[in-house]
Amino acid sequence: MAYVPQTPSLGFPPIGSHLAASNVAGRSTPWKLGDIIRAVDPAYGSGEFIYLKGAANTALGAWVTYNADDYSSTLLAANAIGPVAVAMAPTVANEYGWYQIQGKAIALASAAMAEDANVYATATAGAVDDTVVAGDRVKNAKCASVIAGAGTGEFEIARPWMDDAVAA
Repeated sequence: MAYVPQTPSLGFPPIGSHLAASNVAGRSTPWKLGDIIRAVDPAYGSGEFIYLKGAANTALGAWVTYNADDYSSTLLAANAIGPVAVAMAPTVANEYGWYQIQGKAIALASAAMAEDANVYATATAGAVDDTVVAGDRVKNAKCASVIAGAGTGEFEIARPWMDDAVAA
């Protein structure tokens, strides 16, 4: 994906980058945590992205929940609560990067998924599938194409979130 920013702002890191704080002299983070920008990809259209602190083992396309108090992220897991985003780069602990929160995302699936299927957290941290698990549905997210097996696939997301509620 080659997202080109539309939000007027100078100096922010590219969408697909991940940076350690030590890479930018005189700053505690390479950019402003919690900033949200819009960008466009020629194949996938427009999307929105939030700048967050990474978590251990975050791969490109990993699903995370994030905390709006300090903009830290945690790999998506069963029974998670909070807003959900998709990593645009392998942004591990002590690194920072962009995470998609709106638009067509390329993200990790732990198993085959049907097109238009609901999305659920799995036992594989950072990945989803379409197996119904009470309380683990990622709301405002659906599979956008058939996914043949574990790996990446297309998803449509609109500021997804989880609340661990049993009702879908």
